Amino acid sequence: MADWEIKKTLGQCCLSGEVFQPQQEYFAALIETEEGFERQDYSFEAWHSAKPQVYCFWRTRMPDADEKKRLFVDDEVLMTFFDRLACETDTEKINFRFVLALILMRKRLLKYDSSVMADGVETWRLRVTGTERYEEVVNPDLTEDEIEQVSLQMGEILQMDF
Repeated sequence: MADWEIKKTLGQCCLSGEVFQPQQEYFAALIETEEGFERQDYSFEAWHSAKPQVYCFWRTRMPDADEKKRLFVDDEVLMTFFDRLACETDTEKINFRFVLALILMRKRLLKYDSSVMADGVETWRLRVTGTERYEEVVNPDLTEDEIEQVSLQMGEILQMDF
């Protein structure tokens, strides 16, 4: 499994170079590159004028220097990211979606329903909590270490602790 080099926020807009001030809101986005996902941050002005093509984005704010790290991404963003990964066939993205499903199950946003084995591949059927909507997720049979690695990458991308 390849590692993605996801940078933490540099604290400035990737287009204008504007340095974000404490408590300033900005957009964080995932851009799909040949190497995987790359995080880019945009000031509101740059975001609205450039209208960049992104894989996924969320609105966040620059914390104070002495502020404890907190959740920057809400559940809706996590579910949107999960949905966007549904049709992906790349192994890394399948792994990423599986670990995201585990996180969403832990947050009780998805609930395990059943699983099916076909051609040596296990697929889980998950129900989106509070709806009649079901999602299928391939279980890539990751080791504990691989799950931890993907979780760390996800945490770097989304600035969260999983």
